[in-house]
Amino acid sequence: MSNESHIIMDETAIRRALTRIAHEILERNKGIEGCVLAGIKTRGVYLAKRLAERLESIEGTSIPWGELDVTNYRDDKKEEAAQGAAKATFPVSIQGKKVILFDDVLYTGRTIRAAMDAIMDCGRPESIQLAVLADRGHRELPIRADYIGKNVPTSRAEEIEVLLTEHDGTDLVRILQAREGN
Repeated sequence: MSNESHIIMDETAIRRALTRIAHEILERNKGIEGCVLAGIKTRGVYLAKRLAERLESIEGTSIPWGELDVTNYRDDKKEEAAQGAAKATFPVSIQGKKVILFDDVLYTGRTIRAAMDAIMDCGRPESIQLAVLADRGHRELPIRADYIGKNVPTSRAEEIEVLLTEHDGTDLVRILQAREGN
């Protein structure tokens, strides 16, 4: 990839998208009772934490949230999977709960499929809903997001990069352009 990029979301746009997603979750689920947030490592965890904070500020009640490391469940990264065990950390049982899965970018759907497998190994939720900050299309599996911060049509040669203050020192979503000849 080259250094050529186009910013599609800044700090303000990310904050607004998370606030809108929070309200959509509350409307769809009639509150947060029985809901659990699950962030997919790495940036999905930070987004889930931010969403939990927004939901608590709106509802006045905290929502449990946890994190998923889906490396061992990936079907397209077998070498990495052999190096470490998949981990799911939830503060409460997910049995019978509405699990709201959060990831930074939805692309092929393979990470989400892996996350659903990891969740099912932790218990049988009532439902699994999906929230993403950016949906770039190009699905390889029949997976769609319930809550989307921004739809970003891309070519397969482009890449979406999400930077978050907790991990990268800034909040930014940008499209990286492929170099000619790639």
